[in-house]
Amino acid sequence: MEGRKLVLGGVDIPHEKGLEGHSDADVLLHAVADALLGAAALGDIGKHFPNTDPRYEGISSLILLKHVGDLLLQHRFRVVNVDATVALEEPRIGPHVEKMRDNISGALNISPEQVSVKATTHESLGFIGTQQGAAAHAVAAVVHE
Repeated sequence: MEGRKLVLGGVDIPHEKGLEGHSDADVLLHAVADALLGAAALGDIGKHFPNTDPRYEGISSLILLKHVGDLLLQHRFRVVNVDATVALEEPRIGPHVEKMRDNISGALNISPEQVSVKATTHESLGFIGTQQGAAAHAVAAVVHE
């Protein structure tokens, strides 16, 4: 979406287009939050942060991820690791990956070594390949203590 910031992993990435969404539309952090909630069987981000609630309009997804981390602790879950992949053609996120890892680990109060962030393209195929959007997938391991 033209005129909107592109935020991935809590990092403002210079680009002419951003992603559309109710919050800051950080698909990477949304995928991480969903993976963590799913691993703990606590629902999904739509349940906890509905896009119909004006409190979450434009909110930083780092705040949402921090809330997810707190929710896991309340339910006695500890994050073991997070592995996430962002799918987009442009821009290249390599220069920003370490900051993304730091942001995710900071929000979850874990070590950056417990967080993996990588990217892939769709080789010019589909809505991602034609730069009409982006996607992210994440898996997470948690332990109940």
